[in-house]
Amino acid sequence: MALKLQILYRGPLSSCNYECNYCPFAKRHESAAELKHDRQCLERFVDWVAAQTDCELSILFTPWGEGLTRRWYQQALVRISQFAHVRRVAIQTNLSCSLDWLGEANAQRLALWCTFHPTQISRREFLQQCQMVADRGVSFSAGVVGLQENFEEIEALRAELPSHAYLWVNAFKDLPDYYTDEQVARLEQVDPLFRLNLTNHPSLGAECVAGESSVSIDGDGNLRRCHFVSGVLGNIYGSDWQAALSRRACPNLSCDCYIGYVNLPRLQHDNLFGGRVLERIPRATHWQGIHDRQQAIEKVNAILQTSPPLSV
Repeated sequence: MALKLQILYRGPLSSCNYECNYCPFAKRHESAAELKHDRQCLERFVDWVAAQTDCELSILFTPWGEGLTRRWYQQALVRISQFAHVRRVAIQTNLSCSLDWLGEANAQRLALWCTFHPTQISRREFLQQCQMVADRGVSFSAGVVGLQENFEEIEALRAELPSHAYLWVNAFKDLPDYYTDEQVARLEQVDPLFRLNLTNHPSLGAECVAGESSVSIDGDGNLRRCHFVSGVLGNIYGSDWQAALSRRACPNLSCDCYIGYVNLPRLQHDNLFGGRVLERIPRATHWQGIHDRQQAIEKVNAILQTSPPLSV
């Protein structure tokens, strides 16, 4: 049976065309030499993906900066989307780039994880970009950081997005007790899964599939369990990288980022998302319509109640 593996790729790119004050990423500009190095790393990774025909791969690009303003990331997505052994390829993006390249990709294998930044782009412009993605037949989710000053903008975005588009809300966790109970309930009406993101999930010693069926790879090919566990398991450019894959307990006290905690089986993300965890698109029955949203909220609460804090 072919190895099924989800990959998070993060190369050395660390520049962005946006300057959001809450964002820890992309606070610098890169030299031409640094950008060339990032491109070489990415092209080497794509060549490696092309050769893994004995695996079924799903790949999410999670750059520190904005990748799609760079032509080589567009080309990488186009090329990978053509590989028969790749189930899905996706990227986190602010969606500020030209979208003409989408026509070159296999829309059935491509997905975009699109983040709206109200201080950097108008809602109208962001919605136009989302519509262009939808018109190309490409799956996408849209999302935003749940800052209190943006609540009305978030609700307006939900109202104006296509009904098939899921809108996730990332909890702002820089300040303790940032949300009141009423504010949490308000955001749940936009994103019924919000409380899962709001929670810092205790994870020390917990069963986790990161390092077994999901891994993180950097620009040098170093293989890690996830972005949040620093130990290197091996290197994909060696001949025995698959031997490093196994299930291990989490060594961290807690996990508070979506691309980390989705690997905790007890949170049931496979069930919530129906195999579309990579592109952050849950089952439509968990968020379309008032009745569906309420059922999803109740399901999330049930998951959290049956997942008590682990002893540490």
